[in-house]
This record gives sequence, structure tokens and C-alpha cells, in this order.
Amino acid sequence: MQPSFEPYVARSSLFTQAFAALPAAAQYGFAIVFGLVIGSFLTVVVHRLPIMLERAWRAEIDAETTGDAAPAERYNLAVPRSACPHCGHILRAWENIPVVSYMLLRGRCAKCGASVSARYPLIELATALFAAASLYAFGPDWLALAAFGLCATLLATSLIDFDTRYLPDSLTLPLLWAGLIVNLSDGGFVQLHDAVIGAIGGYLFLWCVYWIFRLVRGVEGMGYGDFKLLAALGAWLGWMALPQIVLVSAIAGALVGLVATWRGRMRFEEPLPFGPFLAIGGVLTLYFGTPLYGLFG
Repeated sequence: MQPSFEPYVARSSLFTQAFAALPAAAQYGFAIVFGLVIGSFLTVVVHRLPIMLERAWRAEIDAETTGDAAPAERYNLAVPRSACPHCGHILRAWENIPVVSYMLLRGRCAKCGASVSARYPLIELATALFAAASLYAFGPDWLALAAFGLCATLLATSLIDFDTRYLPDSLTLPLLWAGLIVNLSDGGFVQLHDAVIGAIGGYLFLWCVYWIFRLVRGVEGMGYGDFKLLAALGAWLGWMALPQIVLVSAIAGALVGLVATWRGRMRFEEPLPFGPFLAIGGVLTLYFGTPLYGLFG
């Protein structure tokens, strides 16, 4: 007997219809609150995921070199509870309200008074903006939720790449598969065959750039995580979007690099993380389409 997905589709359709029946102000209010909550979670992901990966790598190295890895204390996205990095004060529920808590506490720890980075509320606000923009661009439909998920993941990967010069497989690979799954139906962002070709083309293009640069200059010009991220964007937005994404990301990266070098923030030969610029190209293409496609068609 073939499994039927009709009950799930029907429930999803009923939820979409009920949400669409709400006043526009209520829809955007819900989207913004939802975005703030997800943004608060993203701050945890951006901070803890690199630490989790480093601990896992160290455990593997210890297991290979000594034959025994010492048990480490539990550390993941849920445990331990959020705390002040200066005094260890465990944040109470009212201190964890997105944006609001930061404003009430004036950007300081409630116990020791140490300054709290403005990065946290900025991530939350950016994620809320993505939620509202997705609702505006795609309407009260499941595509808006999918678009928001793409943007939220791109934000997290960009910040991690900026901090560590590393794009985790635990984010880029699920993002790739999610793009293919979203485009399985006729109501996706692109046709499935365009998504598959986009995933293949995105990976192979930067793979070729990597090897050409390595053969000419004798050094690595980018990491393998960039290949996977562009492949994921191709899976979401199709192969037609790849030229525009690459062009936008290359121009943005060059401008930022030149300005940073001119202001003495970095050396000319110092590499820039390319993931954030790929993400910028992907988000702009998601919301504004491919007006530059005619240049390559």
C-alpha cells in the first residue's frame, strides 16, 4: 500500500488558509515575533556550533592518538544554559527576551554590569526583518516559511564563516538537501531539474575556480565549504541564479576587501571569508529574482 501524504497536505493548507485570513498587521506581527525568537536561537548556534565541532574534533584526535577519549561535560545547543561570559551569571527568563531584555538592561549583565555585545540584538532584528520580508515577498504561503528558513541559515553560516573562516557541513549540507526537497513540488522556487543542475553547477564552478587558482598561484583561494554553500544556493534557486549570485558576491567581496585594506583593517594578501558574500548574493536573488540573467542568457 502506497503511503499517502494527503492528510499532511490538507492540514498544511488549512493552516495556510487560517493564517491568510488574519489581518495583515497580525500576520506581520506574528512573523516579526517568530523571527525574533528564531534570531535568539541563531545567536546560540553561531556561538556554540564552532565550539561543539572543535570539541568533537579534539575527541576524535584523542581517540586516535591515545586510544581513549576522556568524557567531556555535556555541551550542545541546549546545555548548559545561557550565562554571562564574564561572571557566569545564569540568565533568567526575563533576561532572555529577544531585543527587549537588551534594551531593559541597557546592554549590560544584570549581575556584574559587564557590557553585552550589540551583536545579539542585531542578529535578532536581522532575523525578524527576514521573516517580514519573506512574508511580503511570498505572501502567507509555505514558500514564505521556506524562504525565511533559507535566509536564517545563511545568516548563521555567514557569521560562523566570518568568525572562524569555516563553513560547517552540519549547516551547508542540510541546506542543500532542503533546497532539493522544497523544489520537489511544482510550487517550489524552481523546477526540480533546475535545482539539481544548480546544485551540481554551483559545486563544480567553485571547485574549478579553486583548482585554477591553486595551479596558477600555488595557494588555496577558498575552502570546500564555499563549494557546498554555492551548491546549496543552486539547489534552492536553480542554475539560472548562479551567474548573478557569483557576480554579486565577487563584487561585494572585492569592494569590502578594498575598503578594509585602504582603512588598514586587513593586509592586501589576507583572505576574506567568501561565505557571507555568497549569502548576500543568494538573499538578493531570492527576493529580487535574476534581473542580471539576461546578461548571461
